[in-house]
Amino acid sequence: MGFLARWAVAFVLLALTFNPTEWNFITWARGNFSAQMPLTVLLGLILLVGYIIYLRATLRSIGGFGMGLVLAIAAALVWVLHDFGWISFDNPTLNVWLALVALSLVLGIGLSWSHVRRKLSGQADMDDVDE
Repeated sequence: MGFLARWAVAFVLLALTFNPTEWNFITWARGNFSAQMPLTVLLGLILLVGYIIYLRATLRSIGGFGMGLVLAIAAALVWVLHDFGWISFDNPTLNVWLALVALSLVLGIGLSWSHVRRKLSGQADMDDVDE
């Protein structure tokens, strides 16, 4: 699975949890919690497992400082795009989608970083004993 696939799965995970449309877990759970509590809990736990996988791998590979650095680079890129007039912050829906892209980039890079480091340095992580 390449970087684009890891990034896409991170984006889908974040977008399924919350996005500016009505098609997201948070909106659905608020409206259906009392009527469909078991399904809401099940889907929430499935999303939680996805977050645990991504966050654990990201924290192990790039750490909190690396996560902040990747997020700062994404924010600087958005700032440059805004400064050139290519995007505007007047649309709150676009702002949420930009935040989802930025956060998914952090998770996608975090999940992919061990593969990149291994290819660049030739050294495997301690978790890569079977490869």
